[in-house]
Amino acid sequence: MNQDPVPALTFAGVSKTYGVLRAVDHVALEIAAGSFVALVGASGSGKSTLLKTVNRLVEPTSGEVLFEGDDVATLPLPALRRRIGYVFQSIGLFPHMRVAENIAIGPRLAGEDLSRSRIAELLELVDLDGSYRDRMPDELSGGQRQRIGVARALAGDPHLLLMDEPFGALDPVTRDALGQRVRELHRSLGLTTVMVTHDMAEAMLLADRVLVMDSGKIVADETPRALLAGAGGEIAQGLVAVPRAQAEALAELER
Repeated sequence: MNQDPVPALTFAGVSKTYGVLRAVDHVALEIAAGSFVALVGASGSGKSTLLKTVNRLVEPTSGEVLFEGDDVATLPLPALRRRIGYVFQSIGLFPHMRVAENIAIGPRLAGEDLSRSRIAELLELVDLDGSYRDRMPDELSGGQRQRIGVARALAGDPHLLLMDEPFGALDPVTRDALGQRVRELHRSLGLTTVMVTHDMAEAMLLADRVLVMDSGKIVADETPRALLAGAGGEIAQGLVAVPRAQAEALAELER
């Protein structure tokens, strides 16, 4: 008898409180391996807090987070984070380290030295050539720095890629190009990807599944096509209304 595959991620009644504030409120959901999932919501909805419970940057007040069937609370942090790539908005490159050193920092902390050829391979994955390895972060554009951030997240050959508003500080052209590159890497490397964004258009263009959060709860769980067809409820459709109105305004200009 075939057994159902183990989900990449399981949130089992996960809550996080800060005093009287319930940032995440009893979230229960599964994310299948190979999915590209977007967590969307207004500021303060709990999406980044929920994401950070996976790599234990935030410890839940109650509930469990399972990664490939293992309770993350029981795993040694270095081993857990070795299996998870993490990209965040502020990029966080070490300013005193060259690009190659920044990319290799995670494996180095785990006792592994990345070869020159592996660094070149990671740079190629994010559409940068080998000459970038010896540059300092202050010599790079914002888009180049974020590409290095993605390369660093992939350096440990992770099964799971977490992204927390990864493109928010980038200009629209760079943001679109890097988003499409991440989508290609998701497919070619066989990743499971969870991306936090406040941009519903970005979520619908990149993800296979969109989770909408409000007041710490998942209030909609839909495909992009279903959201465009009007599914998901009032809060989700309020977020969809913005790109829909922009598209209609652009169409009007063409008349």
